Amino acid sequence: MVSRQGGGPVTSLGYALFATRWLQAPLYFGLVAAQAIYVYEFFGELHSLIGGVAGGDSDENTVMLAVLKLVDVVMIANLLIMVIVGGYETFVSRIGLQGHRDQPEWLSHVNSNVLKVKLAMAIVGISSIHLLQMFVNIHHTSRQELLWGTVIHMAFIVSACILAYMAGPMEAKAAALGHEGAARIPPQPAVDGAGDQHG
Repeated sequence: MVSRQGGGPVTSLGYALFATRWLQAPLYFGLVAAQAIYVYEFFGELHSLIGGVAGGDSDENTVMLAVLKLVDVVMIANLLIMVIVGGYETFVSRIGLQGHRDQPEWLSHVNSNVLKVKLAMAIVGISSIHLLQMFVNIHHTSRQELLWGTVIHMAFIVSACILAYMAGPMEAKAAALGHEGAARIPPQPAVDGAGDQHG
């Protein structure tokens, strides 16, 4: 069975394959559940921090490590939000937040390339927090762990830079193709309320 839409043949098999994108929807809701776990983890760590400070059992380094762990949890939660919202918008269906006052700025022009770069930068941020935790707790961190942490962090930075470098030309090419397609569409004559055309 073949139907016509948009000037080209579209098969029922193609529609069926395109509909399989909805199989990804439960995966994103699973990530929402994972985010709820991180919320629980955050408040557990916060409760321990407040209890330790109130009881006088925490020194400056202990407090700093606990705060860095809280920041780490928040950054992972931010990463999850980008994957959930950006991935759903890109690969499943439009969310329709245009004009909403709380719409994230990056969501208005999100695509697979933008999402990759933002995820890479988020991973670099999380890696930075982990590396900072090692330096704060340097007396209890072996040189081998510190070396490997630094090497892995630098690998994340290089990967993010490569992704950002590659995304630039691809975005420019996509924008050029969009302008070229818009230029091919002939302007439509204006029509007034009585149905007369103005040339």
